[in-house]
Amino acid sequence: MKRCKMAMGRLAALIVLYASLGHIPSSLGVILRTTDKIVWANEFERKLQENKSNLFIQTIELTCLIESISTNNPRIEWKKIKNGVPSYVYFQNKISGDLENRAQLREPANILIFNTSRADTAEYRCEVAAIEDQRDFDEILISLAVRVKPVVPRCSVPESVTVGTSTELRCLENEGFPVSQYRWFHNNEELPQDPKTSQRFVNFSYIINPDTGSLVKRGKNVEMPTIATFIACLIKCRP
Repeated sequence: MKRCKMAMGRLAALIVLYASLGHIPSSLGVILRTTDKIVWANEFERKLQENKSNLFIQTIELTCLIESISTNNPRIEWKKIKNGVPSYVYFQNKISGDLENRAQLREPANILIFNTSRADTAEYRCEVAAIEDQRDFDEILISLAVRVKPVVPRCSVPESVTVGTSTELRCLENEGFPVSQYRWFHNNEELPQDPKTSQRFVNFSYIINPDTGSLVKRGKNVEMPTIATFIACLIKCRP
């Protein structure tokens, strides 16, 4: 009996020590983890079902895995954080807010999002409260980024140019996410970023900004094709 009391005393002392250091043994507290802290999705993406001809809506899963817990019915909540402002998307055992009718909880705590749109790009925080555990709360933060396809760009090309002067051509679209990158072509041949790196364009003089979509012709007495021969432009989303 005396040895048993001594053992219990040592266990209690260890628990106090762990708690004071912020280290709770997994069997005494709730612990969460996720398979992906950064999740990418495509807006309104449809895919063919395997071995079938009909389309289905892609589902995105944000994982909130409970690795350790003692409480039988923990409180699970999900919040969407946009521009630093949190709002509930899973509260009191039901989907709410922006994801209402477009998501569901996969037990115990994962959340499935259907038909993702650009408005879903945000951080999502899974919170689990377990009142019967020594460590009674844990949370995990997941970033969701939804790619948006670019639209046909608007191009600004001057109708006429004075020989020997600088001229700027612009190509722009505002829908793509992440921000689109731009490439310029001359007679279906892509212009290199630096014309000096290509024998074909070594006598050309220009500056390309792939992020803003601008191309500036510059310099005097330098070979340069006419404005009309430029075709602007091919754009692509960054990966």
